[in-house]
Amino acid sequence: MDGLPVTRGLPVTRGAASRWGLRAAAATVLLGTAASCSTGTVGGTASPATAAASATSISTGPVTAEISQFRDNYSKQIIEIQLTNTTGHALTVLGAELTSPLFAAPITWPARTGGIELPPGQPKSLPAPLPAPDCGSPAAPETGPGAGPEAGAGATSGGAGDARVSLRLATPEGAVPVPAMAPAADPFGVLARNNSELCLAREASAVATIALAQDLEVAADGRTAVVRLLLQPRAAGGAGELVIDRIEETTLLAEAGQDPWPRSVTVRAGGAPAEVRLGIRPSRCDPHAVAEDKVGTLLPLQVSVAGREGILKIDAGNQLRNRIYDFVTKACGRQ
Repeated sequence: MDGLPVTRGLPVTRGAASRWGLRAAAATVLLGTAASCSTGTVGGTASPATAAASATSISTGPVTAEISQFRDNYSKQIIEIQLTNTTGHALTVLGAELTSPLFAAPITWPARTGGIELPPGQPKSLPAPLPAPDCGSPAAPETGPGAGPEAGAGATSGGAGDARVSLRLATPEGAVPVPAMAPAADPFGVLARNNSELCLAREASAVATIALAQDLEVAADGRTAVVRLLLQPRAAGGAGELVIDRIEETTLLAEAGQDPWPRSVTVRAGGAPAEVRLGIRPSRCDPHAVAEDKVGTLLPLQVSVAGREGILKIDAGNQLRNRIYDFVTKACGRQ
């Protein structure tokens, strides 16, 4: 939901309160904050459109911005632009746009009619879908089972520090804040991580389509099951290969002990279709395992392709996801 108060996710940096009194209906404001810039002067270069409105650079506010990503938006490639109003009066956000050299187009919050109110001092989060990534040289890989929405803290590779937020703001009285220019804070490396994962997925899809079959084979005793990973190489004439170095467990699913998951599986463009059978069991059976699941049905593959290494997450899809939830609930009840 647009304009959610920030009660989870990453912290929002707040600046000193500021008021500005130019009269107009709305203005484009280029703004942001470094992770620790609650004081001091912040510099930047305005775009032609914002430079025409004002060439003024101010130290903080009227709104500070930070980039985050909630776990339930992770598989949807949606990030959050978290905003904090540092003035003493309400502002209305009419539009929000984040630009970064890591993405080929601006990351835009799809504003609703009339915008969203931003009360003083109350952070709000605006969801924004990611556009296609700008894939240059392969970045440092993300590895290990911890690579996920919180991974990559402090990452700045690939120009993540050049991210900027452009807003259109208005107040009920029509007062327009003076533009502020600064990088948008990304202390957990959300943009760099998403760029790396999307570019990795693009390279992998050029070699093969990887998906999970929608059926689930449950053992007679109901304690384990088998999911099938389907590997469909691109048609003959394609080039390149992909190596699945290993398959990681999830917060919901673990490897069945009697059926170890394979390693170093090579897929070549133009090759024959194949499937990998994965024996699974619940990785946790506390009462909240299924009820609070966000990423437990995203199967992480540690892959190498086209000079890139990292985690490729395969979404179970709605049908298989529901079957996995049902399996975990029943299997845990038998323990």
